[in-house]
Amino acid sequence: MARQRKKSDLPSKPCQVCGRSFTWRKKWENCWDEVKYCSERCRRRRNQAGDGKD
Repeated sequence: MARQRKKSDLPSKPCQVCGRSFTWRKKWENCWDEVKYCSERCRRRRNQAGDGKD
């Protein structure tokens, strides 16, 4: 039986929209390098981030 990892041992990276750090998930196992956003909301807001419009 495989040992479980602690959440603190998993890789993490910052979201490109909100800047929050998010942690690796099993469903991202094959595409972790391509994941850029912490949530669906940030993915939808990707074009609004940093464009200077308020």
